[in-house]
Amino acid sequence: MLGPFHVVESPRRELGDTIDLVGTGEPCLIEGRVLNRDGEPVPGAELDVWQANDQGFYDVQQPGVQLRGNGRGLFTADAEGRYQFRTVVPSHYPIPSDGPVGGLLAATNRHPYRPAHVHFIVTAPGYRPLTTHIFVAGSKYIESDAVFAVKESLITEFKDGKAKFDFIMA
Repeated sequence: MLGPFHVVESPRRELGDTIDLVGTGEPCLIEGRVLNRDGEPVPGAELDVWQANDQGFYDVQQPGVQLRGNGRGLFTADAEGRYQFRTVVPSHYPIPSDGPVGGLLAATNRHPYRPAHVHFIVTAPGYRPLTTHIFVAGSKYIESDAVFAVKESLITEFKDGKAKFDFIMA
């Protein structure tokens, strides 16, 4: 799921850099590997990352409050397919509920909330692009995501300031 808050040009960052430019929220390190179906590393895979801040807003929703590029980064996996970056644990947030979407939510008696998550687009030559997100285990609305995107395999623990998630490329 690409979502409405993706931007085409995320700032390029080095492995281990932070995407949190504001300095609020609970800090965490997200790390993992990009692997092929055989479990071998995919060196040089590119990871486009974006997330809401700890208040549930993306940078493009709060110009003048958040710096442009907050919560965003473009990373290149190392020779072992490893990636890592620092950020804050994201928050749950409501999707826009005005217009037709709001009407649909009201008609189906559903709330507009998404559980806390981090978006990824993972690309590498010779592999199909992977667009997905990882969800914060235990996040509010994890059982009732407004857009029905939560899958058990995408839920990960954000514990003791760390989260680990591996991506499998096809």
